[in-house]
Amino acid sequence: MKKFAFIGGGSFGFTRNLVKDLLTFPAFRDAHIVLMDIDPERLDYIHQAVRKIIKAGKYPAKVTATTDRVKALKGADGVLCTILSGDVDVWQHDILIPKKYGVDINIGDTRGPAGIFRFLRTVPVMLDICKDIEKYCPDAVFLNYTNPMAMLCMAMQKKFPNLKITGLCHSVQGTAGMLAKWIGAPMNEITYKCAGVNHQAFYLEYKWNGKDAYPLIREAIKDPEIYQKELVRNNMFEHLDYYVTESSGHNSEYVAWYRKNPELLEKYCMNGTNWNPGHYAYILNEYLKRKDTWRDSIKEWLAKEDINLERGYEYATYIFNAVFGDNTMFKFNGNVMNHGIIENLPYDCCVEVPILASRNSLEPIHIGAMPDQLATLINTTARCEVMAVDAALERNPRKVFHAVAFDPLTSAVLSLDQIKEMVDEMMEKNKEYLGYLYK
Repeated sequence: MKKFAFIGGGSFGFTRNLVKDLLTFPAFRDAHIVLMDIDPERLDYIHQAVRKIIKAGKYPAKVTATTDRVKALKGADGVLCTILSGDVDVWQHDILIPKKYGVDINIGDTRGPAGIFRFLRTVPVMLDICKDIEKYCPDAVFLNYTNPMAMLCMAMQKKFPNLKITGLCHSVQGTAGMLAKWIGAPMNEITYKCAGVNHQAFYLEYKWNGKDAYPLIREAIKDPEIYQKELVRNNMFEHLDYYVTESSGHNSEYVAWYRKNPELLEKYCMNGTNWNPGHYAYILNEYLKRKDTWRDSIKEWLAKEDINLERGYEYATYIFNAVFGDNTMFKFNGNVMNHGIIENLPYDCCVEVPILASRNSLEPIHIGAMPDQLATLINTTARCEVMAVDAALERNPRKVFHAVAFDPLTSAVLSLDQIKEMVDEMMEKNKEYLGYLYK
């Protein structure tokens, strides 16, 4: 019997789907699933859901729910993390304060001033989780889904280099599927090589039955309807020659080109047709809408008589199966320390690259040098992330300011004096969480 610890297991949709996937593997049908969350109400809901999945699939698995992280981790083979440090009442200020200074943010969970402060609040908890893993299940595979992905994975891997840690994101396989649909290709005939940093990785190769499919993508985006779906990404593709993994709304806040004045915002970030064209505070507004109604959809799912037990496309359970299940090798894109994998990005940054999972092993695949235009863009991102991580690990608040000061969008909009004033206000708003920086 393998043991799986879900830290932040109260993330209902995510945990539910990962458990469903996990139990479809023969090696894990009798797994012990331990759900851990600090919110007893959310924990109870997901406990009910997992029991429902086990019963529906007639699995010999068992499930335990606990608010005790050590209990969850003791002897675990696999650990998954989906925590959020601070509710919407806390992280809304990551969006609201920069807007007051003129920095218009769409989602704000990955990088820039909002992503950096989310990281600073979250990293102490993540490092504590790693300490517990090192003590209670040092051979476990730790898969992180918590954002900001690159900075958190970098901090954990720097402090705990002997643990098996990587971070997973939907954007690589999600965008690959979107592009396949645009060119009319079955996804099982598509292969690709994708590398960069989380949410700013690029398909260095994208092939259909072994043949370069980029000409077909260039032809596809000539269709105004397709072009309109991803205004920012399609524009970046036209000029940078490679397609980026994360959505237009997100990418508009990572670069200096699309959100620095009202005209550009209107042109590129307000009129797309995908799920998130790029409106200001998109995710914040969605969270606020659901703040008092999130229980309704959970109760509706729990009341269903029939539930779908088919395996989905998340990487996590395939990775576990490769490492300590039936050992079927699995290649995926994950987040690891660079250490020469991408030769023209910082050695000490966290990169998102192909990784081969096999028996007791997660092996990154060497990429070499990125095209110059991509390396130039990503180097700025990576350097800011390294400074933010070093600020936390060295307890150096001055580096927080420097990390924000060189963010492309922030520096396109504000002077250094304005950035300092904004960072000081964000530090004050987050002082409950950031006392460790001054010890």
